[in-house]
Amino acid sequence: MARLPSLNGLRAFEASARHLSFTLAASELNVTQTAISHQIKRLEDEIGIKLFVRKNRTLALTPAAKDYLPGVRAAFQDLRLATERLMRKDDDHVLAVSTIASLAAKWLLPRLSSFQQLHPEIDVRINTSPALVDFIRDDIDAAIRYGSGHWPGLRADWLMADELFPVCSPSLLNGNKPLRTPDDLKDHVLLHSDGFKEDWRLWATAAGVKVDLSRNHALSFDLALMTIQAAIDGLGVAIARKPYVQNDIANGRLVVPFSMTLPSEAGFYFVSPGSTAKTPKIVAFREWLFESIKG
Repeated sequence: MARLPSLNGLRAFEASARHLSFTLAASELNVTQTAISHQIKRLEDEIGIKLFVRKNRTLALTPAAKDYLPGVRAAFQDLRLATERLMRKDDDHVLAVSTIASLAAKWLLPRLSSFQQLHPEIDVRINTSPALVDFIRDDIDAAIRYGSGHWPGLRADWLMADELFPVCSPSLLNGNKPLRTPDDLKDHVLLHSDGFKEDWRLWATAAGVKVDLSRNHALSFDLALMTIQAAIDGLGVAIARKPYVQNDIANGRLVVPFSMTLPSEAGFYFVSPGSTAKTPKIVAFREWLFESIKG
């Protein structure tokens, strides 16, 4: 393994490359311009590569320096983030969990009070995002992810399977238009989420019926949470995933008009970095999730 070059030299290089000025870099790092020049020269000698060239009183990066800079900059950013996390006094008492908004609102939040009762010493912070988080960059401890469970470098614990099926308001089921068989869907507004456009087609194909989401009486929403609420409000029939609607079904806000459900190949996992997966706060939340699902 090659010996790492001088940290001061790398700091001088990163600041100088960002400003394209030894003077501004010296001001930022609170040293003299001469010191910056000496640190850059020492770094170039250490790695055997020229990093800067002077052109008409301006400073420019060499091609090699342009390739080197992103990695150096990312390393300093990681160091800053790691130091911030290390020095945060309440880090052991704050658990940042990331998941998508609809799962948080319809499944996780209704259960969260029981965790707070069991572990009042841990403050849970829910972060909602449709994208896969970078645990270090985004300062996230754990996540609930939907997928196949294969994320390199992360520990993924299976939480629950996923199922697709239509749901609607009891008032719609008992309304003027019949909803006794899947063929009756042609007379109803179909609701779906943009992130799950294929769900209606998948379920309808398995049920042996045809649905047309391009027709006028179909509504789409950017969040599954809004799709479910539209179904509760009686705006139409929604295609839903079990974790998002099981509380609403149990409380009578939604009903399942047909008996057929479609298993999904993917499911929900509790995910955390392998290096921190056994920290007490993450272990406590993981064990609580498992018990919550069993209950």
